[in-house]
Amino acid sequence: MSSSSHIYTCLRGRRAFVSGGASGIGLAIVERLVKEGVSVGFVDIDEDAGTMASERLGKLAHFRSCDLRDLGSLAISQKELRDVLGPFDIIVNNAARDDRTPISTVDPASWDELIATNLRHYFFAAQAAVPDMVAAGRGVIINIGSISWHVGLGGMPVYATAKAAITGLTNALARDLGPSGIRVVCVIPGAVSTPRQEELWVTPETLQEILSAQCLKERIKPEHVASMTAFLASDEAAMCTSREYHVDAGWL
Repeated sequence: MSSSSHIYTCLRGRRAFVSGGASGIGLAIVERLVKEGVSVGFVDIDEDAGTMASERLGKLAHFRSCDLRDLGSLAISQKELRDVLGPFDIIVNNAARDDRTPISTVDPASWDELIATNLRHYFFAAQAAVPDMVAAGRGVIINIGSISWHVGLGGMPVYATAKAAITGLTNALARDLGPSGIRVVCVIPGAVSTPRQEELWVTPETLQEILSAQCLKERIKPEHVASMTAFLASDEAAMCTSREYHVDAGWL
């Protein structure tokens, strides 16, 4: 990989942990960080996709299969990756699942399962990395949120609740960790064109609605979110913390 591949040379040699890194936005983030020379440990529930991505990306990418609803599995996977790579400089909490759940179908079990899928692991992945970041006097925690609760998208009350809570978590962690030199930020993607979204949710009608809502009349790609993530992970964003950064094509 030539030096011309690097945009943020300050990232070269740093270490990142990324959740949900085998597909979609997460995979684009892993790919971009590897391109920047970051050693990336990533987890995903899809073992086959994660293994293939790791093999394709080469020696800077390290994968562990993990169901993030199981906090014990998360702790083991994160520790194993830390043992291989060293202390993490960057945490990217990305893994999520945007299930549509009408109000009438939500029960306590499904509520807890969706909160575990979309929110709970964000805190514990960050918590595990904090001691190393405090010792280093720096670190970046990047939480991937969603436009859904900002614009009041219907049909996903639990998902929207979890994503709104991520902004609160971001601000709380930023306040507590700032004195130790640790930045915590939230990236808000809009309607990103991923294989999952295109397969499950996008129709000609919904696509027209999306483009009508956006100021920019083009589809958002996972790489657009990855570019924002790389910037926020870099020293160029040294004074960026406790804020949301939208990659939504101006969704109004």
